[in-house]
Amino acid sequence: MAAVDRSLVANLSMFAGLAPAEQDDLLREARSVRYPKGSAIFEQGAEIDRFFVLLHGHLRVEKTTAQGHQTVVRYVSAGELFGVAQAMNLSHYPATAVAAVDSIALAWPSSSWARLTARYPSLAGSVMQTIGNRLQDTQTRVIEISNEQVEQRVAHALLRLAKQAGRKVEAGIEIDFPISRQDIAEITGTTLHTVSRILSAWETQGLVEGGRQRIVLRDSHRLHLLAESTDESRLHSPKP
Repeated sequence: MAAVDRSLVANLSMFAGLAPAEQDDLLREARSVRYPKGSAIFEQGAEIDRFFVLLHGHLRVEKTTAQGHQTVVRYVSAGELFGVAQAMNLSHYPATAVAAVDSIALAWPSSSWARLTARYPSLAGSVMQTIGNRLQDTQTRVIEISNEQVEQRVAHALLRLAKQAGRKVEAGIEIDFPISRQDIAEITGTTLHTVSRILSAWETQGLVEGGRQRIVLRDSHRLHLLAESTDESRLHSPKP
């Protein structure tokens, strides 16, 4: 772990409006931690001992059910708070966070939580916004799984990921972290076979370009039309 240079975090929303001395105070107990690709930042069920802000990289948040089924819950991108389960009065992490690529995060001890959120409204506000966004995302996914055809769900998932972590490349917009077809299946509540069939068809149609844990959206406009379509004739995949 290493001490934190204030210049690295000055543009984050939780530091907005704070004087340099206040930023230093907020950072005093934080440490910068590097997480190699594939390493766990925390494990589901472990006692909460820290909360975090991601400075660099991408994380995959996974949850395992009582039956042993693993699901990708969300992805975390640079600038986002995570591991803030204390805000929901939890004592243990409800999911596992894994570095999807080599990543760097700021970590604060959980013992600092009450004091820092009381002293700095920007931190408390960022936490509430994070929780609100994730609840909204969860509600959206539940509605999609309940009401949409699987092609629509896959299209929506790819568009969200591209909005969250897309970068322009010559062929279109690339999702800027490794993501497998199994990951997409878990996000959309369907099977690997179904996702593979859909993506293979879309590659043939020129909508996406795939590779090993790589997806490029070649025609975001057509994917958006497919995601929002109410025309059953355009949706060839039945609900699983």
